[in-house]
This record gives sequence, C-alpha cells and structure tokens, in this order.
Amino acid sequence: MRMIDEQYLKTPFYGARRMHAVIRAKGHLVNIKRIRRLMRLMDIEAIYPKPKTSKANKGHKIYPYLLRGLDINHKNQVWSADITYIPMATGFMYLVAIIDWFTRYVLAWQISNSLETSFCMEALDQALQIAKPKIFNTDQGAQFTSSDFTSKIISSDIKMSMDGRRRALDNIFIERLWRSLKYEYVYINAPQNGKELWYGIKQYFQFYNNERFHQSLGYHTPASLYRK
Repeated sequence: MRMIDEQYLKTPFYGARRMHAVIRAKGHLVNIKRIRRLMRLMDIEAIYPKPKTSKANKGHKIYPYLLRGLDINHKNQVWSADITYIPMATGFMYLVAIIDWFTRYVLAWQISNSLETSFCMEALDQALQIAKPKIFNTDQGAQFTSSDFTSKIISSDIKMSMDGRRRALDNIFIERLWRSLKYEYVYINAPQNGKELWYGIKQYFQFYNNERFHQSLGYHTPASLYRK
C-alpha cells in the first residue's frame, strides 16, 4: 500500500492496471484484483476526465464548483478540505486537513483509523474557531457531502463548493500539501503507531505553517501571511 501511495503521488493518472504493472516491475507478484482492492481501501482512484467518478452517497446533495476563474487574493476567501491515506510502519490511518488557499495555512487537521464523517467534523469545528471563509471547497466524497458536514457549512453562512471530480486538480493546493507531508515526514520516518503519527504530524504542520518558506508565496511562510 505504501508503494501504491508513493506511485500515486508521482502519477495520479495511473489506474489499477498501470499500478499493477508498476508493482510487478518492482518484483512483487500480486494480481490485479489485489491492487484494485487496496486502491479502494486507500480511497484513491486515477485522475482523468470521466463521468460520475465521485463516490458520494447517492442521497447527498452535490454543490457546484465555485472556484473556476475566481481571483483568490486574500485570506479566508477560500478554504478547502481533503482526506489522504497515511502509511505507518505497520498499518495505516487517514488524515483530513483544512487549509486556506491564499496563504496555504493549515487551519485544522485530524487523524482516524476509519473514513467516518466524525473526524472531518472535528477538524471543521476546530477551523471555524479560528475564522470563517467565504467559500469552502471539497471533493464529492461521502464525508463532505453528508448532511452533518454541509449543514454546518451552510448554517455558518459559507458557500459550499465541490470539485467536478474526486481528488483532481480542482483542489490542487491541498494535493501539494499531501505530497510535501509524505515526502518530508511520513516516508522518511515510518511512524510506529497512531500516537507517534499524531505527534509527528503536529510537529510537521507547525514547521509547515511557521518555518517552511514557499516559493509560490514569495518565500514567506503560511503563518506570516495568514496572521497579517
């Protein structure tokens, strides 16, 4: 699963067949059914234009994507959230994070051993204690389309926006965050358990917000811009 995750960060357009070819080329004799099963477990799929790729609950309302062509020029204009798979030395967990698009500041995060909506709600509650955006963007995953999540957004007088397809470039800034987190912390440390992972992610996001200079931000840190 870690090998699949690393390859997915490099080539998110690879589906199960290409991923299967990569894994076999590395000397692992697994069948394609196993690759498909693990990709479903990790909640990832190839990114490419295709109809109805979302795994949102059929009973959940899907909101339109509001960011296309939008000039994002100040903090708390747009926030976004996403979930990613986090490998450990043994086992894995899921991480949800919420970031401010303009400053790349990580506002809140939570980890969980399941994809239940509750850990996303905890992160949302934490973020809303800091500030409130004009637009909140997510993918169409069932956690974010749930009535609990969307009603919290709408009742807070925030516009809800959803990607046109799951985990695609509509949510590019948080996808870049996942790449940085995994290559700069997760892959080189291999946390042993959930407690170690929690403290490691906490330290990494403190570094990411307060010390990591971003070329795209004119070599400022996210925190220095967000706190202006």
